[in-house]
Amino acid sequence: MTQSVMVLNGPNLNLLGQREPGIYGAHTLTDVEGLCRSACAQHGMTLEFRQSNHEGVLIDWLHEAGAAQARGELAGVVFNAGAYTHTSVALHDAIKGAQVKVIELHISNVHAREPFRHHSYLSPAVQGVIAGFGVHGYQLAIAALAMDKQAEVK
Repeated sequence: MTQSVMVLNGPNLNLLGQREPGIYGAHTLTDVEGLCRSACAQHGMTLEFRQSNHEGVLIDWLHEAGAAQARGELAGVVFNAGAYTHTSVALHDAIKGAQVKVIELHISNVHAREPFRHHSYLSPAVQGVIAGFGVHGYQLAIAALAMDKQAEVK
């Protein structure tokens, strides 16, 4: 069975390429989806790519991902929660409750930015964190999920 990777993007990521390009770069969310699709194909996986500005929608998708992972259909989630990273206990609880494997992703190095961005409510609930590699961090996160998938097979 071919597994998929779910890439979830939170608030304002639909503005990639126009919002603060000095921090987030010139790539659009469509560009990021293409990078992710290529990375998944390279590792023999399929991609589900989603974005929402609404916290409840992201929670529903995490629940969906947990169920898909339990069925063996999903390798895990790459999650760029945007500003919700620094504010949402509900997303933390959804990750833990759904028992889904999540890699937290940040395009910028949040630790080199404003102090309020230094704390993540998600980090204690996720498998790992990738930050500061621009949009190429998505490819790194997908590669990490693929390595985990390979390790489970052995």
